[in-house]
Amino acid sequence: MPLWTLFGLKEGSASTTWPAPGGDDGQRGAIGMPRFAPERCESGCERCAEVCLSQAITIREGGGGERVRVDYGRCVTCQLCVEECPTGAFTASADWAFGVRSREDLIWAQAHASSAGKQLSGDIRRIFGRSLHIRHVDAGSCNGCESELQALNNPFYNLHRLGIFFTPSPRFADLLLVTGPVTYAMRAPLREAYLAMPEPRFVMAVGVCAVSGGTNGGGYACGNGLDGEFPVDIYVPGCPPNPAAIIQALLMLLNRMPQRVRGGQLQGDYRA
Repeated sequence: MPLWTLFGLKEGSASTTWPAPGGDDGQRGAIGMPRFAPERCESGCERCAEVCLSQAITIREGGGGERVRVDYGRCVTCQLCVEECPTGAFTASADWAFGVRSREDLIWAQAHASSAGKQLSGDIRRIFGRSLHIRHVDAGSCNGCESELQALNNPFYNLHRLGIFFTPSPRFADLLLVTGPVTYAMRAPLREAYLAMPEPRFVMAVGVCAVSGGTNGGGYACGNGLDGEFPVDIYVPGCPPNPAAIIQALLMLLNRMPQRVRGGQLQGDYRA
């Protein structure tokens, strides 16, 4: 008997029971999206916007509405806004799972936005059952998101236990999972993969680059993410999003977990 088999029999299952209640999501101590409290914002102060590398924070003077615009679809969670804010309007948090169905839900709003993204109907969910097959396409990523995707198949997260699998062929895929800002060189291959998928097909943008272009979006070599290329069903910001955040978004796509982020604000507990 191989040594690793003996070790496994001795140690037992290494997989977490999360997202079942009480399971370990593996994110103890993880730093998530910075929280924004506009009532603490000092008039005339623009330090948060000045240090924001990805322009996730912008200042809008005049015209009504919120003076500080926060777009979590562009946030790389560098925490510079937290460090520079003199009034505590931006604070660190453990809000690591920010998957949404509508791009607008990643933009902070005083009134919580309502998600208008496409959801799986009961009939489609019955067709998929408890199984989902994913075709991943790297459209110019730095490989940070790919490292997190690889962790999905390790013994701890063990994505297969949830009935979710990666497939090498788009012809057998239900979901096109895209990382990277969509470089011009990858536009045609990405579209070919999308068109090769059978209906019903869905698209997930994983990582800030796929969501908005990230720090390199709109340059000479790439666009601004997936918007404008395909209809996107799920957005998962982060640089990179961790494996648990990706799992949460996949289960949200399948209506097995609810969306918890609306108007850029976490509602309830995404672990539930």
